[in-house]
Amino acid sequence: MTKRKMPLAMWICVGLIVGVAAGLVLMAVPNGKDIANGYIKPWGTIFLNLLKFIVVPIVLFSIASGVISMQDVGKVGSIGVKTIVYYMCTTAFAVLLALLLGSIAKGMHLFTALETSGLEYTPPEGQSLMDTIVNIFPSNAVAPLVNASMLQVIVIALLLGFGILLAEEKGLVAAQVVDSLNEVFMRIMDLIIKLSPIGVACLICPVVVVNGAEVLGHLAMVLLVAYVGYILHAAIVYSATVGGLAGISPLQFFSGMAPAMMMAFSSASSVGALPLNLECVERLGARREVASFVLPLGATINMDGTAIYQGICAVFIATAYGVNLGVGEMATIVLTATLASIGTAGVPGAGMVMLAMVLESVGLPVEGIALVAGVDRIFDMGRTTVNITGDAACALIVSKMEDRKTARTRIR
Repeated sequence: MTKRKMPLAMWICVGLIVGVAAGLVLMAVPNGKDIANGYIKPWGTIFLNLLKFIVVPIVLFSIASGVISMQDVGKVGSIGVKTIVYYMCTTAFAVLLALLLGSIAKGMHLFTALETSGLEYTPPEGQSLMDTIVNIFPSNAVAPLVNASMLQVIVIALLLGFGILLAEEKGLVAAQVVDSLNEVFMRIMDLIIKLSPIGVACLICPVVVVNGAEVLGHLAMVLLVAYVGYILHAAIVYSATVGGLAGISPLQFFSGMAPAMMMAFSSASSVGALPLNLECVERLGARREVASFVLPLGATINMDGTAIYQGICAVFIATAYGVNLGVGEMATIVLTATLASIGTAGVPGAGMVMLAMVLESVGLPVEGIALVAGVDRIFDMGRTTVNITGDAACALIVSKMEDRKTARTRIR
């Protein structure tokens, strides 16, 4: 009889509990702060360094690989364009909703304990919205990779992917190299993510020693705000678009999608829910050839739930460190999270890595991930459900649009 391995999410929870417990013990020990900061925190810093190291290559090669894989978009023509436009628009709306909810929660002082937590961080000087837009486009191919300028890295990845597609046969070798490097860095990513329990324990312990356990007291509130965002996004965006563009009532849509949504919630895996998702959208009236293209593509580039998680956590972490996010930072989060959604799929632990990227893009400390990593699995269940529901909504909308287009062609 083989023993079942405990999932990584459980190990991270254990790491969080151990880190908090160790912090509480060290609070009562003379020189406990020195022990925590001198001997425990460095191991957490090593984990963060590895996390920062993997962000750039993962984003660069994952996004480039995703663009290259969309060579099928040319074959299906208008289907691909409609799909990508829908995905990007809904993801951008998801981030805006998350930032709005996060700002409301902060304004209502729902994160009161964090506002006086004592965590300190001096953010870099802010910049105007136009400066943010200008700085998206790199003037150097290497500097953005060295400096981890994430929006510029995303632009480089997109240009690399499109360049390889446009090169056609001469770009085949480059495409294989990109796919190979993407796979290699995903494997490295696996190794780093497996260190998460130790990293979380070593990061949260000094925080508890310095600030006390109350810094963790509002995690439940952050989860609540995130799930309000998940529900509102599904109820507003998917109901309106499915009803208005596909002619399907929201009640019919959500009842038809219930099996796939329950599968996604329990497994926290978009890929695992894909076969059931395909079956549900076909029952709701989607054409198989459309759904079989839109759903796998959505599993690669459509991450509305992940975008909501990133936006709310960014506000939460900024609050913990006493940083006020301005218009420029908010715009950067929207752009980064929307574009980063292209590279999140198929990467184990991607939520944590992509959150690190979003934090770095607005100059927030990556150390803040420790505040939410212990309950990441609970975040993940909700965001995965939103992700696959968005894929299904797009499949139905595009399918109905293609039906109408075919009908018009026959009339002519």
